[in-house]
Amino acid sequence: MIRIRGKLIAIAGVPLLAATAFLSVGSSPTDAQTPGNGQYEGVATCAGSTCHGRAEGNGEVVRQDEIASWQEPSSSTGAHSRAYAALASPRGRQIAASMGIGPATSAPQCLGCHATYVPKSKQGARFQVSDGVGCETCHGASSSWLAVHYAAPATHQSNVAAGLTPLERPQTRARVCLDCHFGSADGNQFVTHTMMAAGHPRVVFELDLFSALQQHHDEDADYVNRKGKADSVRLWAVGQAEAVRRSTDLFAREEYGTQGVFPEYYFYDCHSCHRAITDGPQRKLTFETNPGRPIPFGMAPYNDENIIMLSAVSRALAPGRAAAFDKASKDFHRAMGQGRGAAVQAAQTLRGEAAALSNSLAGRGYSGNDAFTVVQAISDRTTSPRFTDYAGSAQAVMAVDTLLNAMVRDGRITTGAAAGIRANINRAYSAVRSPGTYSPTQFREAFGQATRAIGALR
Repeated sequence: MIRIRGKLIAIAGVPLLAATAFLSVGSSPTDAQTPGNGQYEGVATCAGSTCHGRAEGNGEVVRQDEIASWQEPSSSTGAHSRAYAALASPRGRQIAASMGIGPATSAPQCLGCHATYVPKSKQGARFQVSDGVGCETCHGASSSWLAVHYAAPATHQSNVAAGLTPLERPQTRARVCLDCHFGSADGNQFVTHTMMAAGHPRVVFELDLFSALQQHHDEDADYVNRKGKADSVRLWAVGQAEAVRRSTDLFAREEYGTQGVFPEYYFYDCHSCHRAITDGPQRKLTFETNPGRPIPFGMAPYNDENIIMLSAVSRALAPGRAAAFDKASKDFHRAMGQGRGAAVQAAQTLRGEAAALSNSLAGRGYSGNDAFTVVQAISDRTTSPRFTDYAGSAQAVMAVDTLLNAMVRDGRITTGAAAGIRANINRAYSAVRSPGTYSPTQFREAFGQATRAIGALR
């Protein structure tokens, strides 16, 4: 475990491959599977000392040490550069062996997210798959903007027009991150239940947290002038909406929502099934009635961690859409007991409501009190009873931690006051430290103390 901005994040430590290692991939995606029309030139094209490869971040416009940050061997900021190396780790080899897919380092279903995985026809002379998740995975194929993006009269707008991905836009950033950190329908970017059964970690997503973990730049006055000021509440809220939108979109697709005669269990709450099971007269009940899930007793529930958060944020920041979203989410859960056809139809309706909320949350203005309002909504009597499972509870404490940090950055809470609340936040984190020891009652108690302490500072 490591702590980033107060959050406890599990990161697998894997050594970096030598920079000169080169992989000749036996199978690569087709051009039709790869977004964009540009050519991928590789990390090396960004690494010059006059570009992003300086040893120190002392550039006039951007730091220019972004490659060093991306390669950091012991920090979460270097996780993308280590993604390919993870495939050759003992865990990566074990997963591939269990699945019978050959070496993970050449398996398309692994490379889709552990590397910038593009066809040979789109690989430039300095492109290397072994770079892992390189610059162009997030910023887009660079051939059309690489040579002009840094020189006058280039602007951020002209670079975007030339093909640079506008990651300052919350919806765009969320969709790029979700491709790997939840899954996409573009091929080779979906973590199945089979992969998790073989040892792949459970996938979880929170946009503001992920943005902090992979932030290789300073949001200084120059950044704000070129791209605008980021707002953590907006990032977090839009991320929740886009996660629900992506989840329901994939679930509704036959090729992703089913696996043989079974549903694709990736979409369901892992710990509703993976728990202690005993055959005796004295049962240990692990199922709690959840007011947001009108499903039959004993049915595996859909993983609704992002749905719970989006329900809360809709009431706080988009009240005009809250009732429709809550109805759609309950109808979706209810449809799980009615068959695949009904569930797909309900998923499509819920996806539409999530998309509408994403647009609303991305387009609205934000004020300093919004973070307080959302924290109150996450912990109020409507939302709190829905924290009956590990995944939703873990998502909730990450959210409150994210929002607390936003309050500090916006000057709504002093650093000292936030430090005083940290003990309460840490108690809530402790309650979700392990799925095996998770107790809904203990979590709600610790979480309630943390959120009440924040509310008292409003």
